[in-house]
Amino acid sequence: MFKKSADEIAASLMRSAKNSTRRKSEPYRSALSMLNFYMNRAGRNLPESRRKVLEAAKVRLKTAFSRNRE
Repeated sequence: MFKKSADEIAASLMRSAKNSTRRKSEPYRSALSMLNFYMNRAGRNLPESRRKVLEAAKVRLKTAFSRNRE
């Protein structure tokens, strides 16, 4: 899943978080936690190009969950 585009990653995480019955927090926090967990586990082995895509997915998640505070 994390090898796709930023839009596809965000949509997949959003769908997964909303459908989960095991989450302990709201769907937005759960989806962001999954993404951060993946990024932290990959660490230095994550190429810069992939890191940029994953950072873009964070922005897409914020937009999808209406979390933009501008």
